[in-house]
Amino acid sequence: MEASIHDNQLSVVYGRKTIDFSLLYCDRKTMEIAVLPDSTVIVKAPVQSDIALIEKKIIKRARWIIRQLNYFKQFTPKTPDRCYVNGETHLYLGKQYRLKLVEGPENSVKLSRGFFHITCRSEPTPTAAKKLLNQWYSEKAQVQFVESMDRCWQKFKCLGIDQPRLSIMRMQKRWGSLSDKGTVTLNTDLIRAPKECIDYVVTHELCHLKYHDHSPEFYKLLDSVIPGWEKIKHKLELSMV
Repeated sequence: MEASIHDNQLSVVYGRKTIDFSLLYCDRKTMEIAVLPDSTVIVKAPVQSDIALIEKKIIKRARWIIRQLNYFKQFTPKTPDRCYVNGETHLYLGKQYRLKLVEGPENSVKLSRGFFHITCRSEPTPTAAKKLLNQWYSEKAQVQFVESMDRCWQKFKCLGIDQPRLSIMRMQKRWGSLSDKGTVTLNTDLIRAPKECIDYVVTHELCHLKYHDHSPEFYKLLDSVIPGWEKIKHKLELSMV
């Protein structure tokens, strides 16, 4: 068995397989191993745990870990590219709605009875529908993300830090980020996720105001603000594939 470490990122070798995992030291009595849908393995261990003992326990659970990783692999195919045609489903706050494209007197998007009713002044093409729906998403994100920030910030007032500015934009690979100047940026596409998932992302970035890296202290704060945050993270990852 071999082990390597980079910050709190470690790995152990089991047979011909390498198991990468994130090690978090927490105020707890027992060790917990969790396998997330994105193939991340998180190990929570008591603060004074010996690394050799942690590695030994991971090796002991290696078959189970590999079985979980293989299980989640079956979900790796992502949602195909959207075509923006009648009947196609699109998400909003975690729920699926079907598109209904019609020609009408004005460009508009309305949500009603399980449908996105998209009206175009000219022929309702996929390009026009995509543009209108993305604009609608952006407008809703402005409202929902501000409300989420207000909800989540209540738990951080006591830390003696200033509330950050909120920015919203489309990002390729991240749900949220925190700039050096203290601006929280949220991905517009997060508007498709359930509200509790939006709150999780906001809270995650707010925790970075106190701890800029993913240190044990960061996760201790995240645990205290959102107990069981891992389940919400799972929900976000699974609902957005």
